[in-house]
Amino acid sequence: MEELMGEGEKRPILTIVFIVAMQKEAQPLINRLRLVEEVNTPFPKEVTWVLFKGMYKDLSINIVCPGKDSTLGVESVGTVPASLVTYASILAIQPDLIINAGTAGGFRAKGACISDVYVVSTVAFHDRRIPVPVLDLYGVGMRKAFPTPNLIKELNLKVGRLSTGDSMDMSPHDEESITANDATVKDMEGAAVAYVADIFKVPTILIKGVTDIVDGNRPTSEEFLENLAAVTAKLDESLTKVIDFISGKCLSDL
Repeated sequence: MEELMGEGEKRPILTIVFIVAMQKEAQPLINRLRLVEEVNTPFPKEVTWVLFKGMYKDLSINIVCPGKDSTLGVESVGTVPASLVTYASILAIQPDLIINAGTAGGFRAKGACISDVYVVSTVAFHDRRIPVPVLDLYGVGMRKAFPTPNLIKELNLKVGRLSTGDSMDMSPHDEESITANDATVKDMEGAAVAYVADIFKVPTILIKGVTDIVDGNRPTSEEFLENLAAVTAKLDESLTKVIDFISGKCLSDL
């Protein structure tokens, strides 16, 4: 994604797609921007994906969530739903920019605190261990996010590396991989969104709010549930500032 230089960077950003794993994470922004749920989505009728859309200033804002699992009724988190909705959203909506926003675990050893909001510099997987030459690099799948130096400076946001895996807890093998990825935050979707966006060369930025301290002394699941509402509110504030900054700009201005 960092290779995206050229004429496309000079066009105004007009359409943004937010990929958000849980509707709870997106709801404050949906409310603030007065987005409306699309009844007739451009997605297959069989899926539970939800689309909220509306205009904010000069921007067409689209928030896509994988929705709830049709069997268990829980939010469809993880890399597979994230990959599918990213793919479908790119084809259907053709965004100028993707923003993967949501919550994440943070590492105290890297300076992360509850409610910190990070702009991701680099994202990789930590649970795709394939100890075969070249396939090992494919498994890690490290990618740089679209560079946004002006946005980061203007909004004074923290910057860190993100590591993605399909489990909320952290096994010793995961910990080893996360350390190798030099991650400040970990989530369950970011690298999957970046992978799909990279195929289609859609510029993508990732913004994560810290709900739990992975290397702390409390169970991450407890902290996540306890802090989810407050952190999504903080994330909403940051995302609104990001959208305000992007309005009227080209990719090269970010």
